[in-house]
Amino acid sequence: MTYIKPFKALCYNKDKINDFSKVVCPPYDVISPEDQNYYHSLHPYNFIHIDLAQDKETDTKTENKYTRAQKIYQEWIQNGILVEDAKPTIYYYKQEYKIRGQKYSRMGFIALMKLEEDGDSKIFPHENTHTQAKDDRFRLTSALKANLSPIFVCFSDKNKRVQKIFTQKISVEKPAVDIVDQGGVRHVMWRLDNPDDIKDIQETLKDQQLFIADGHHRFEVAKEYRNQMLKDHGKSNGQEAFNYVMTYFTNIDSSDLMIFPIHRIIKKLPANIDFLEEPFRIDKIKTKEDLLVILAKAGKNEHAFGLYTKDGIKLLRLKNRLLIDEVVKEGSKDYRHLDATILKHFVFDRIGVKSEDIVYSKDLLEATAAVDEGRAEASFILNAVKIQQLKAIALNGERMPPKTTYFYPKVLSGLTIHWMDH
Repeated sequence: MTYIKPFKALCYNKDKINDFSKVVCPPYDVISPEDQNYYHSLHPYNFIHIDLAQDKETDTKTENKYTRAQKIYQEWIQNGILVEDAKPTIYYYKQEYKIRGQKYSRMGFIALMKLEEDGDSKIFPHENTHTQAKDDRFRLTSALKANLSPIFVCFSDKNKRVQKIFTQKISVEKPAVDIVDQGGVRHVMWRLDNPDDIKDIQETLKDQQLFIADGHHRFEVAKEYRNQMLKDHGKSNGQEAFNYVMTYFTNIDSSDLMIFPIHRIIKKLPANIDFLEEPFRIDKIKTKEDLLVILAKAGKNEHAFGLYTKDGIKLLRLKNRLLIDEVVKEGSKDYRHLDATILKHFVFDRIGVKSEDIVYSKDLLEATAAVDEGRAEASFILNAVKIQQLKAIALNGERMPPKTTYFYPKVLSGLTIHWMDH
């Protein structure tokens, strides 16, 4: 059974903060070094000061970015910059955005989700995690005793029970937060503390399979932190704060659930790639704009990739699907037929592309500019993973190759904090 519940989030104090857009930031794992500097200088109370504090050359085991984040976090609570909500609450959260001129609106909510033992859990991840990133988040979680950013989970709302609560009751209320971020995405958040409505949401999710879209490292860290607390405390009634993880939920059936592809920028090609004519049909493409349209059309019925080099733009289409099972020997059929898997086995493994020579980007212009400016020798342009593929692989108990999905827009950090040491 999946169990969720409302919570008293720590939030920025409106009496202290006039402009919330200056104090929130994207999740830590999509912030570049340049963005890190930007948000650190944007506002003295920007959330990045605790979520992604900067390293210093003088750091030691006892004085470092984690201890600085802990000190700042405690000061903000003591000085009333962050205040706890009065009632247990579920936080409805809508994001409005545009892609190539078309408007989209993704609705979700933030609540606490119970962490279950692996054998009892109905929560399915789809991506592998990395030890270094988990260690970073675990050290920060342990220092602050808090979930700073929610994990991102998809559920099914086919009967629109969660949507109806928003439409009939929430949307007519004044939001607690209404801001536009640096990328032009509008973020609107409301508080829901009506027990009957909360119970209705709980009933909607209790028997569902849930799929982690984003925040795999945070999810693994939450489980690791729970295990550490159980070890330290010895006993648990299951209701302690460490048994829960702050989670953003959104409808997996929504047409506004957007997944971007993540392209592969290859800094150095170790071998000639003329062999691509063997497994792929190759067509020349005139412009980047044409490539996006033609690639998306081809991807509906076959495995296709864009290839951008100094010699021009090409479309690669796999000649024969039967080749997949001959070349890819690992994983289920769902896994073998991922475009990212095919690209790895048919191209990168064959010519020996090293992992350190691959840069990942969701931005087509960034991928092509790297080649134009001589920072890379090629960029492979991919179609987005379909949500049905994600579900199938997650239910198989498998994990996709690194950097396969990019859910957009990201859930902002700094809207709510799960305060576990309280």
